[in-house]
Amino acid sequence: METYLGEADEQVIVIVADGGLNKGTAGQINDVVQRAIDCGMRGVIVDCARLDILSSAGLASLLMLHRRMKDHGGEVKIAGLQGMSVQVLRLAKLDGIFQLYPDVAQARLSFRPKPG
Repeated sequence: METYLGEADEQVIVIVADGGLNKGTAGQINDVVQRAIDCGMRGVIVDCARLDILSSAGLASLLMLHRRMKDHGGEVKIAGLQGMSVQVLRLAKLDGIFQLYPDVAQARLSFRPKPG
């Protein structure tokens, strides 16, 4: 189980959660996010399409990610979350904090500036 940088452009990075978001992967997420903030990124998409385990430490890591990005004028969106992980997020009432998208492409589109 690991998390890694999937892709990035000028403003948005995609963090792939492959296997689990738990205590063991929290440090990896922190490192990637700090580098993104240092580079001026304002958007993070956490790709959960391959996520099998979402522990309480994983939830805490997502909340910390949300807080750090918000403090720097950024946003976190979650893509591809399915199965029990969706239920865990809802039970923890975090679905009101994070915007959920069916896939990375739709989450990326949500970062585009609104016309007008």
